Amino acid sequence: MARKPNFLIVGVVLSVGLLACSSTSTKTVETISVTTTVVLACDPPEHLDCAGAVLNGINLSGEDLTGADLNHAFLSGAVLNYANLTGADLTNAELLGATLNYADLTGANLTNANLTGANLYSAYLLRANFADANLSYATLSKANLFQANLTGAWINGATLTGAYLLGTRMPDGTVHIRER
Repeated sequence: MARKPNFLIVGVVLSVGLLACSSTSTKTVETISVTTTVVLACDPPEHLDCAGAVLNGINLSGEDLTGADLNHAFLSGAVLNYANLTGADLTNAELLGATLNYADLTGANLTNANLTGANLYSAYLLRANFADANLSYATLSKANLFQANLTGAWINGATLTGAYLLGTRMPDGTVHIRER
């Protein structure tokens, strides 16, 4: 029996500046909003394939992206607060300045991902793989990194205040054995 495809529909609002000239040579600039719809198709839903997609600045807050293929995706400036990215593949993804507050990335693969300046406040990063990822200047305050893999990751300037690190493999390969 054929499955009916599932779709994730995301509205994107674009601001467009219009220049209007009147007969008296007075120039006015008006900004209008144009709404565009992005449809991400998947079948079944746990296999959302957005590999290599350009989704910079998109707001996917609260969306269920469990098991999504976002490898090599461009998500710089994206807002993914409270998003479920459990088991997602974000290998080589660009997430510069992305906001993932309270997002669930349990078991996600972020190998070689660029999360420079990303905000992962109170994110669930249990068993997430950040091998060779760039987390420079990222905010990981109060994040749960239980048994996460940070081997080879760049964490210079990152904020880890109150992060839960028990069992986390640190960038130098050592395993963190204390709770905080």
